[in-house]
Amino acid sequence: MTLSNLSVPCRTLPSPSTTLDSSKPGWTDLASAHFHAPHVVESAATAVVLDQRFAVVAVIEPFREPDLGFDLDFDFAGEKDEIGKTRTRLESVFGDLGLIIHDQSKAAPQYFLKYEAHEGTRNTIKIDVSFPPPKANTYEQKRFHEIDRIIMCQTIETMMANKLVALMDRYEHNEAIAGRDLYDIHHFFLKGYRYNKEVIRERTGKGAKQFFSDLTAFIRKHITDEIINQDLNTLLPYDKFSRIRKILKQETLMFLRDEQQRIGQET
Repeated sequence: MTLSNLSVPCRTLPSPSTTLDSSKPGWTDLASAHFHAPHVVESAATAVVLDQRFAVVAVIEPFREPDLGFDLDFDFAGEKDEIGKTRTRLESVFGDLGLIIHDQSKAAPQYFLKYEAHEGTRNTIKIDVSFPPPKANTYEQKRFHEIDRIIMCQTIETMMANKLVALMDRYEHNEAIAGRDLYDIHHFFLKGYRYNKEVIRERTGKGAKQFFSDLTAFIRKHITDEIINQDLNTLLPYDKFSRIRKILKQETLMFLRDEQQRIGQET
């Protein structure tokens, strides 16, 4: 199992990366193929390997500030009847790391964990597992040179597609809107990345043209300065927050408009 898509300063890891010693008995290459971690565009990683099958990988996502999120997201590629066994192993890993289970979901492997941290800094980790993941998700092996491990990750195109869907999906299922979802969408377009159309179609039942039209209308109607301010003002450095809050919505709408025009030219 690998944990990725983590935006956190390495200094706040519960255990130091210096415990990594591949020469010790039991500290071998990852053998579990059940978990797929989202692709990291430009990784800076450290890790604590727990046994032959498990590792915790802390990755600083360059497109997010260090404190913007401490969420670990997975695709579980195993069978449904393996989830119980996986829960047991996960909880054993948490205990080995000194992580305290603050809350958890009975419906799916989802945990809220606490760990020791300096006063005034983040001290929680959310672990969320997608099961079953979209069939259209695509993966590729990526070597993390910092920990000398090969990890199965979502491709950038798959990751971007899921990020695009997340904004409206969160609202439809939980009646919640996260400004950080808009922040992620803005980043992916700013970097010029592409998306997996089949993931969007599978998750929404819509083609790209209709989806982007609906997403544009959703952002225009529902994303307000208040939502952006409330969600991002405590997660970004003040200077960056002051700059991004003024342009985030309008630039994202501009990217979406350009994408709709590009799609129109293809058809």
